Amino acid sequence: MSAQPVSTPFIFDTEFDASGVVVQASSFRPTKRAWTPAEVEALLAEARMEARNQALAEADSLQAMALSAIGDALPAAVPALTRIAIAHREQSAELAMAAARVVAAAALDRFPAGPLQAALEALGQEIDASPRLVIRSGPLDDANRARIERLCADAGFSGVVAFREEPDLPAAAFQLEWADGRA
Repeated sequence: MSAQPVSTPFIFDTEFDASGVVVQASSFRPTKRAWTPAEVEALLAEARMEARNQALAEADSLQAMALSAIGDALPAAVPALTRIAIAHREQSAELAMAAARVVAAAALDRFPAGPLQAALEALGQEIDASPRLVIRSGPLDDANRARIERLCADAGFSGVVAFREEPDLPAAAFQLEWADGRA
């Protein structure tokens, strides 16, 4: 095989008949080497449009590939994300319970008569008919004992409340006893 020449400077492919009339015109058209400013602008606009269309087509192709990859990854990711969400909920609940225990312990240490006060207020209506109220609790100081006696008096139990100290009960533990029951 021989290589084709890059250019052929002299091609005579126009055919004439005997009288000089052109039988077959040459297909050769010289390459245009100079353009007007308007032609340059038109060529630039055309090139820009082609480049833009090509870039948009490439971006659309990349987007389609990315969406396909996401679609392929979703079936594997959803169960893992569900497990992570469940674990997060469980750990959040455990953390909330631990924080509640710490806060409750601190509140009971600071206000040991608080639960007893709440119980007295809640049961005040129920034990109104009882002739006697016995309160069993851990050691109470005089200020807390006076406060509880005031609460009992406000609930209608003035003079009929008896305190029984039980040293083995924790600071916030208590037991209320009346004729019909206990709490």
